[in-house]
Amino acid sequence: MAEANVSQIDTPEPVRPESIKAVPVRHPGRWVSGAVILVLTAMFVHMLFTNQNLDWSTFRQFFFEGGILKGLVATLELTVIAMAIGIVGGIVLALMRLSSNPLLSSAAWLYIWFFRGTPVLVQLIFWFNFKSLMGDISLGIPFGPVFITWDVNSLVTTFVAAILGLGLNEAAYMSEIVRAGILSVDEGQAEAAQALGMRRLQMMRRIVLPQAMRVIIPPTGNETISMLKTTSLASTVAFTELLKAGEDIYNANYKTIPLLIVVSVWYIIVTSILSVGQYYLERHFGRGSSRELPPTPLQRLRRNLTTFHVKPPAVREGSA
Repeated sequence: MAEANVSQIDTPEPVRPESIKAVPVRHPGRWVSGAVILVLTAMFVHMLFTNQNLDWSTFRQFFFEGGILKGLVATLELTVIAMAIGIVGGIVLALMRLSSNPLLSSAAWLYIWFFRGTPVLVQLIFWFNFKSLMGDISLGIPFGPVFITWDVNSLVTTFVAAILGLGLNEAAYMSEIVRAGILSVDEGQAEAAQALGMRRLQMMRRIVLPQAMRVIIPPTGNETISMLKTTSLASTVAFTELLKAGEDIYNANYKTIPLLIVVSVWYIIVTSILSVGQYYLERHFGRGSSRELPPTPLQRLRRNLTTFHVKPPAVREGSA
């Protein structure tokens, strides 16, 4: 009988919890800041189309003008040569700083201390007036006979003065970037290379520097972009680069604002190209740092265009 009574007792059905209704968090600050940005953007675009002082007809006239394009080429040449001097000199100075030889280390430290301690504009003016310090440059035996003599006026032209001023200054900054990259490599890598019988230069060239490039490339890209814009200082030593070409034109026609816009747009175009190159260089040298690299902007765009998101089916109430 007890077993029958127990079987007749109704067991209560489990109570299903109510579905959670998620309420999104309000962000009024985002709406206010977004509205302010949109208003400012609209005002800026309106100013671009309504301000007659911008003189877009003059901008179109001189954007591809021959003098501007020659100045652009000179700017690119100056950037490439100065950065090449800076990178090579930076590697040499970094190796000297890390050398166990106190004479080499001290000499590198003094070079970096001097060139980072004086403005690059002062260095450009100094090299431009180098002929006032040295009348002639000679090659021969120290304190002995002279074999060849060069005139400084024919050697240190405005282009050479700009290269020396920018390149030697850049070497001081690049040396610290390279030194930081070398120090970021684990010491076990160098010890393993030494155990294999590699010399110091072989170890740096084959083992340390390739791994240090992951740290060196991003600031080097920034330095290259900065160098592109710093070349505008070469106009102070009468070298005709992009800015000087624009100055020569607006000094003749008094169209200052349109010519400055032309110069600025060319700087932005070249800077954007360099930024894209820096991005892909960073991806190339960062392949060993993570298992999977993040997708490029083109890969993300292609994935978003070819991927269709299907809404999951709703779960009906009462279903298990």
